[in-house]
Amino acid sequence: MANFKIDDTDRKILFFLVNDARKPYLEIARECGVSGAAIHQRIRKLEDNGIIAGSRLLIKPSAIGLNVCAYISIVVTESNKSPEVLAALKKIPEVVECHFVTGKYTLLVKVYCRDNDHLMQVIMHSFREVPYIQSTDTMISLEEVFERQVWVKESTSSAEGKKSKAQ
Repeated sequence: MANFKIDDTDRKILFFLVNDARKPYLEIARECGVSGAAIHQRIRKLEDNGIIAGSRLLIKPSAIGLNVCAYISIVVTESNKSPEVLAALKKIPEVVECHFVTGKYTLLVKVYCRDNDHLMQVIMHSFREVPYIQSTDTMISLEEVFERQVWVKESTSSAEGKKSKAQ
């Protein structure tokens, strides 16, 4: 992947897919001025080079009864024990994200639970069973204001073209 360079057409393809992952490849091809086969080949190359990491269905957690979102900061007792902590956290279904972070904490995890009682059970039982967790600090999200995919600049040339048309 280190040698793979994204050109303006790749950037445009990513822009369209990030904004509408269900956009038909033929529409993307028309927008990019290339054939449908070229779009398929380019998307395959973006996948093969790790630029596109996959696609997935997103479910609104509250639609399936998961009404509490919380972020839990974790202090691990020994840094060399992180792999064991991570393996244990992966087994807790309520944990949907896990990040190494800077500062006084080692990890930051995102969890979804049915309600506050369920969250308390996860913290008091599931997390306490994980070896090498020294302490946790929990923040409950009151409302997700927005969520989005990483931004992709449409392309250098098309953005410049839009500027010159506007002037």
